[in-house]
Amino acid sequence: MNSQFTNQQKPTLVNVIAWMTLASGIVNLFWGVAASGAIIASTIGIGVICTPITILPTILGIFEIIYAAKLMSNPSQQIQPSTNIAILEIVCILVFNLFAVVVGILALVFYNDLTVKEYFARLNGTPVTVEGLAPVAASSTPEPEPTPVEPEAISPVEEPASSDDETSQS
Repeated sequence: MNSQFTNQQKPTLVNVIAWMTLASGIVNLFWGVAASGAIIASTIGIGVICTPITILPTILGIFEIIYAAKLMSNPSQQIQPSTNIAILEIVCILVFNLFAVVVGILALVFYNDLTVKEYFARLNGTPVTVEGLAPVAASSTPEPEPTPVEPEAISPVEEPASSDDETSQS
């Protein structure tokens, strides 16, 4: 356990991710149980076949609550951003749970924020790599452009004087 992170303030977006994930987990638990009950009650034969589709929100809700509890813990635990949970939240569109879809999309957007990436990198002790950003020059004055090297001047080839030219001039 890293003792240096016990007093560290979490970025606001990490807290937002934690609270959204917790709320989505609770909604998914109720949604999964209600959808399973509705399908089984509607048609006995076909409902049993369709029930595995409604298991996704129930199991996802349990994982969301566990992940949110780890994000909210104090002192912070070493934990990675869970893009898998966010993707499974988006897949909840199959059971018409639009709340989980919105939470999944927002979580993926927030995971790509620079402060969130830096927080998780510091928490886990990994170096921060930012892709797509050009390195910043250390000096404020631009360096002069190098002057192009000109090729050596080629002197025209002189033709040897012919003997006819010399005799006609004399």
